[in-house]
Amino acid sequence: MRLTTRIALVMGLAMPLLVLGSGALLLRLVTRDVHAEQDAHLRERAAVLLPLARGLLRTEESGQPRKAANRERQLLDAGLDVGVRLLAAGGGSVTGGNSGVDPVVPGRNTTTGGGPQGYRVVAAAGPQPPAPASLPVAAPDPVTVRARGHAWRALSVEVGGANARKGPRGTLWVFSRGSAGTAEVTAVQHRILVVALIAAPLAGLLSWAIAERATRPLRRLQRRAGGLDPGTSTARLDHTPSRITEVDDLARTLQTVLSRYDEQAARTQEALATARAFSATASHELRTPLMGMQTNLDVLTDHPDLDPVDRADVLADLRSGQQRLMATLIALRALAQGDLVEADAFGVVDLSELVAAAVADVERHHPGVRLTLRLTPGLLLSAWEPGLRMAVDNLLRNAVVHGSRAGLPARIEVALRPGGRPADPVAVLTVDDDGPGIAPEERQQVFQRFHRRAGSPGSGLGLTLVAQQIALHRGTVRILDRPTGTGVRFEVHLPRPGDPAADTRTLELPLHRAWLSEVPGEGPHELPTRA
Repeated sequence: MRLTTRIALVMGLAMPLLVLGSGALLLRLVTRDVHAEQDAHLRERAAVLLPLARGLLRTEESGQPRKAANRERQLLDAGLDVGVRLLAAGGGSVTGGNSGVDPVVPGRNTTTGGGPQGYRVVAAAGPQPPAPASLPVAAPDPVTVRARGHAWRALSVEVGGANARKGPRGTLWVFSRGSAGTAEVTAVQHRILVVALIAAPLAGLLSWAIAERATRPLRRLQRRAGGLDPGTSTARLDHTPSRITEVDDLARTLQTVLSRYDEQAARTQEALATARAFSATASHELRTPLMGMQTNLDVLTDHPDLDPVDRADVLADLRSGQQRLMATLIALRALAQGDLVEADAFGVVDLSELVAAAVADVERHHPGVRLTLRLTPGLLLSAWEPGLRMAVDNLLRNAVVHGSRAGLPARIEVALRPGGRPADPVAVLTVDDDGPGIAPEERQQVFQRFHRRAGSPGSGLGLTLVAQQIALHRGTVRILDRPTGTGVRFEVHLPRPGDPAADTRTLELPLHRAWLSEVPGEGPHELPTRA
């Protein structure tokens, strides 16, 4: 069911209910006003009739029938449009003959609760309940009396007072038909029902028209979104603000969902490309060491009586090939991990502790290296710790392998310090060696995959891993001349937010990461280096 139809049905049902509810309240107010008007009229008539009733009781008690009849006539004529019933204390029969009301029998028309045992009707005329109808002991405020399917408003006034020591005692009852205001109440009821019946279709039609117009931007958005197929088309949702908050929010949500779909689709494609590149690169790069190992194995197999010196050379060559093979596989796996890492792998890392641990490992595995460390403790940043440690390890390993002159142990200086502007602080890591250095025109090429110097024992992927991880952490790396003497300096700048735990910029990882499948500096990649 359409939204507009639902709104029309709901309003078509709600509006009559609202009208009926309001009508019930109005009817109650009208009924109360009618009763108030009747009660006011009864009080007015009672005030006029009270002196006449008092005079009639006195005359009737004095035993003057003719004068009592005249008084009765005056009383009943003064009642006009209200019913009048005058009761005198004590049993007896009706003295007035024109009332048409049954005489009161002691004990029959009595009330309980400590009242008198009986009253006799002195005079009665006009609209009033029949005599057998039970009346309250007293009704100083108007009440409703029902009998034989009819209703009356009744008001009683004490004549002579119950505590009077002299004079007759009695009660004057004044009645008004309960149907006196029924016509007005009935008319109000009919009008409420008519309004409710008219309001139902009108409210439904009006609500449908309003909802139809209000949902027009939503239907336009539905048509635009319904025509999109992210799998076959690059077209995306183009939404013009409609100034309707809910519709604009829904459009932005759809755009966000489609954008995330594009990102995930791109990441999936990159993951597939990475897997293909890993396979192709591994098969290409491992062919040479595997063929060399196969040749050495054939030599050992075909010449079991090989000279021990030659046999030792062949085994050393086998061991070297195996180490190169393992180093290449490990480096390729690391590159693939860097291409596929997601933002949830990042956390707060103490760079000072990480660098100190990496330096300690180099000193343990290469005791002959002269290594100097100067660092500022407590430099925190948001990072992927395994990747950052891999970058630092490869910088140090590169300095150990290439940072020495013939016949001399490698001398490496590592420094970590804060830098940058106060508004944009960074951590600066420098690794200096005293090797032959790198010519300026070759400094960009060393970050490319499988770039090796002649005779280098490495896989040619170490500095590629460094460039990949520094780019992943939004940093920069550059190669400089060593400030003193020969050699080279690798200088790394990494962003260092004031509150790493609250840093959200790291979550904005580069969307395109293909260090394994593309050559850095050729294509979408640009090396994160500075001149």
